Amino acid sequence: MLWTVLLLAVPGSLDAAWAAAGPTFVGVASCAGCHVAETQAWRGSQHDQAMQVATPATVLGDFTGASFAKDGVTSRFYRRGDRFYVETDGPDGALQEYPVDYTFGVYPLQQYLVAFPGGRWQALPLAWDTRPKDQGGQRWFHLYPGEKIGARDELHWTGINQNWNWMCADCHSTDLRRGYDLQSDSYHTTWSALNVSCEACHGPGSGHVAWARDGGTAVDPAKGLTVRLDDRGAASWQFAEGARIARRSPPLASHVETEVCAPCHARRSPLGDGHEIGKPLLDGYRPQLLDPGLYHANGQMDGEVYNYGSFLQSKMYAAGVTCSNCHEPHSLKLRAEGNAVCAQCHQPSAFDTAAHHFHTPGEPGSWCVDCHMPAKTYMVVDPRHDHGFRVPRPDRATRTASPDVCASCHEGKDPAWSAARIAEWYGPDRRREPMFGEALAADRSALPGAAQRLVKLADDPAASAIARATAVAALEHRLDERTVAAVQRGIGDQDAMVRLAAVSALANVDPRLRARLLLPLVGDPVRAVRLEAARVLAPVPTLDLPQAQRAQLEAALAEYESAQSGLLDRPEGLVTLANFYRDRGRLPEAEARFEDATRLYPSFAPAYANLADLLRQQSRDEDGERVLKQGMAVMPGSAELQHAYGLLLIRQKKYREAVAALGKAADLAPNDARFAYVYAVALQDSGRPGEAAAVLERAHASHPNDPDILFSLAALLLQQGDLDSARRYAQELVGVAPGYPNARELLRAVDPTAG
Repeated sequence: MLWTVLLLAVPGSLDAAWAAAGPTFVGVASCAGCHVAETQAWRGSQHDQAMQVATPATVLGDFTGASFAKDGVTSRFYRRGDRFYVETDGPDGALQEYPVDYTFGVYPLQQYLVAFPGGRWQALPLAWDTRPKDQGGQRWFHLYPGEKIGARDELHWTGINQNWNWMCADCHSTDLRRGYDLQSDSYHTTWSALNVSCEACHGPGSGHVAWARDGGTAVDPAKGLTVRLDDRGAASWQFAEGARIARRSPPLASHVETEVCAPCHARRSPLGDGHEIGKPLLDGYRPQLLDPGLYHANGQMDGEVYNYGSFLQSKMYAAGVTCSNCHEPHSLKLRAEGNAVCAQCHQPSAFDTAAHHFHTPGEPGSWCVDCHMPAKTYMVVDPRHDHGFRVPRPDRATRTASPDVCASCHEGKDPAWSAARIAEWYGPDRRREPMFGEALAADRSALPGAAQRLVKLADDPAASAIARATAVAALEHRLDERTVAAVQRGIGDQDAMVRLAAVSALANVDPRLRARLLLPLVGDPVRAVRLEAARVLAPVPTLDLPQAQRAQLEAALAEYESAQSGLLDRPEGLVTLANFYRDRGRLPEAEARFEDATRLYPSFAPAYANLADLLRQQSRDEDGERVLKQGMAVMPGSAELQHAYGLLLIRQKKYREAVAALGKAADLAPNDARFAYVYAVALQDSGRPGEAAAVLERAHASHPNDPDILFSLAALLLQQGDLDSARRYAQELVGVAPGYPNARELLRAVDPTAG
């Protein structure tokens, strides 16, 4: 509020000082005087109410002594005057009283934040369903209804995964800086506005206010704005004669508007503490690709991924549609109701008719979103529509292991039934072009020919950039002469997301090849690409490089270290920085960061495993053994630590104990092919080939196309004289991974007639 008072009261002579210092945030009050209609539309919106101080006016939940019981814990909600309290299980599992400081969100649910030591705010797992009672609302509910979450669980509300500062704050506030300090393990979080205000989208407004104070006479096309949301400009959507779908004229020249929305409407990870509003998403964040668990193979959302990744896949995005074409950006309401929002660009006579959707108008199945934007419910009560705008393809649902959108309404029907109906309705000329999902599905199932399908997708100019990037990233574990060439083409791609995936895919190739291919990218104009190139090139000795390349790489390495130093409030951030220090030969610093991770987050297994490996590199296996035992005492069920301990015991020549540890790791993670493979190798080296073969056979049943398992099975059975079985596995290996080292030599050894 102080800045607002100064802005309104201080003479214009101060504007020059502000301009010299750079734009600053001035607050909603400074915008509202001139932008009355926009402010009124924003008031009461979900952006306005994204986060609020807990008061009788903002708290919607029943705090009149209501209670909620789950898994033996009965929580109570009550008031004392204007303060709100909850009694629930604390970090030790015992009931404690907590005052509620803030509300979080407003519809269809409202959460509540509680202050904890070290500047932390934690989100309660008990939320209020704000929907009307006749829709099932006006009740308390648990955000994880099917799980029992005790005090030691990583999802317990007092832990890091329910921490507001990291998990929630930057999308529910404006100009947020987490301000984490590692030494004190505390936050000093700041923001310019508690909610999502004008400047969250338009950027800091001091320059615009100064321009307006001068009467708008200054020659400045940007009007003092730091972000120009003028993608739409003077463009219009026009129907050519006889056309069913409008086209944008002129074509969209930039994606600034979508990129402004993306940081809060994408599944992504930050590249540091804070993001400059208006910069491309990849300057401040790394978006998730179409990975299993997040997206189905056909690109449809599965996990809680929000809208950006789906929208990037769509023909709408490619055609120049922006968020505000459908959503009024201040009130957040749709531009029109029902199918009318789509009718802005799609002729109702062609699409909003039973001749197109074959359902009763006004009934389920007749709405565009039913078939083209299928919904999935998150946070128990919040259905969200997929923004991929796909044409339903039930004929590909089984092949891609993806949902059949028709079955979301027609329960009990299978994709074959749905495909038959579509064939009946639309006839032999219906759209049946290939889908990128078949390549991703082949990769996920490790089918023969998957690498070739990924290469084809990566090179497909008609595919979306996020789909091509996903294909490039998947090639990391399928690198041979042909696939490396495809990844190399990705390095020079015009889209930064593809370049980023290509850099990551080369993280484990020969360092000389890595340096030759990736050194040009340390000067990439997109920050995410530069930082990833720096991470992947960290092991490269800079002294061996020419002066110009050395200076550029060292600048990128310094930028990466600075960015990663803003992410130390998570164990992953500490381990990643420690690995960077290790790669740069800064071993004491690496050890210190690993130790910070084990101290602050004792249930994070990778910290112990990576620290033990660092100690191994320094011939300090005795210290490494102590570290692994410390971790296993906290996490006796960690397959990763048991596996690392087994490898350490092998180095100590304690083979019997090593085999037992490796076997335990394989038992703890039966779906991890690597653990089974290493266990089998240890059994074979210990003179137990029969047991090794049995382990590999079981692993092969779960991972039928894993090349390491196939090669080991064929080689082991060849040694045992079982030529028929060895031949069968060798043939499978060549079919699955023809470029696998020594695969054809092994096949010829068991079948001299093989080519």
